[in-house]
Amino acid sequence: MAQVETSKPTSPSSGWSDLWKKEDYWAVWLGLGVVIAAIILWTSGSSFMKWVAISVPGYTEFGKATSYISTHVSGIIGLYLLFLILFSFAVKVLGHKLSQFIPGFTVLYIMSVLVTIVGSWDIMKKYNLEAPLLALAVGLIIGNFVKLPKFMDASLRTEFFVKTGIVLMGATLPFTLIMQSGPVAFLQATIIAVTTYLTIYWAGTRLFGLDNRFSATLAAGGSICGVSASIAIGGSVKAEKQHVSISISLVIVWAIVMIFALPIFIKALGIAPGPAGAWIGTSEFADAAGMAAAASINEQAIKTFTLMKVVGRDMFVGIWCFVMALVSITKWEKRHDGTKPNAGEIWLRFPKFVLGFFVASIIITLLVASVDATTSAAINAQVIGPIKVLRGWAFIFTFLSIGLTTRFRELTSVGWKPFAAFTTGVLVNVPLGYILSVIVMGGYWAMVK
Repeated sequence: MAQVETSKPTSPSSGWSDLWKKEDYWAVWLGLGVVIAAIILWTSGSSFMKWVAISVPGYTEFGKATSYISTHVSGIIGLYLLFLILFSFAVKVLGHKLSQFIPGFTVLYIMSVLVTIVGSWDIMKKYNLEAPLLALAVGLIIGNFVKLPKFMDASLRTEFFVKTGIVLMGATLPFTLIMQSGPVAFLQATIIAVTTYLTIYWAGTRLFGLDNRFSATLAAGGSICGVSASIAIGGSVKAEKQHVSISISLVIVWAIVMIFALPIFIKALGIAPGPAGAWIGTSEFADAAGMAAAASINEQAIKTFTLMKVVGRDMFVGIWCFVMALVSITKWEKRHDGTKPNAGEIWLRFPKFVLGFFVASIIITLLVASVDATTSAAINAQVIGPIKVLRGWAFIFTFLSIGLTTRFRELTSVGWKPFAAFTTGVLVNVPLGYILSVIVMGGYWAMVK
């Protein structure tokens, strides 16, 4: 069992420097900066956001893809420069070498463009291998079978990319959508998140003797929002980096299994699209993978998936971060200096990018609520739409980085116990998700259009 580090008193003066020395804060600044810049550019009549919002359309003939790329070369370069400038500025301030980050990010971006082009092919969509999941697959293959150049290490900043993407996601999910999901969606999300979390945590600590922090990180990945939850909870409880990596790997493995398994079961059982999307939302472990699985059904399934997974379960990350940070500070950490935990220490561990998510959502909600229907449509097309595209690219960077940095041998290096603990949660989550989504609340989800 890993040794527990004793916490050190926090210097009161360290708080302000965290605003520019912590990755969490930089994810907030970059995400909110993009949102505010998009609004300012829209009000000034600029088309910059639409110009860099490169989204390769679906195609059946490869010539259509090459035609799109050839007519949007300037936008592709502009998008690259936008992300390069934003991330490079933050990376430099955080104390990393741009001489390594820039060439590494350039390679990552080129790979992302290629993955996006291939992932837009209808053959790939047919087999649920659209860009995000394809990025995972490509990254895993390359990462496990090809030796990457050393300079790539500086650019594969999984946590930074996913945190920035989550903040941008807030701008695409206004509070009105949360209100529309109703109390039923929140009730189901609560049951699923709490039950699965406690199951994995109990199995990890009681059945398989894993460290409390390790079990908490595994439980977060399996019950809330996959990769980002593993990162957030792992940080809140001060889990070891290797344990966070293993949790992420297990999320990826089961997400890939479920992206194929759930649609097969849904079609075999003849489940209606609404309840089907809700079931995917309760039992899929990654937003991108779940979205791909829901997209294989229809638009209604995508909507109910979003309400259950993104709006419902993902919201628990903030709650669990607070709860688990409190438990870690008061129960797991031995204090030899006589100090006691305080609320300020919990705040320091709370993932700030979650707050950025809510702030972005509030900004867009207030903006849309303050205008008429015609202007609202313009905001959706020229502000929210491009932000969705940028969010998508951030997640592609994320999933490529996850794949390129994930080593399957890491799972075996700690034995079978983490896998068994996580799988115990899967065995509870999937049947419970079916019971709630199809049997108990099927009528409700069928009516969500």
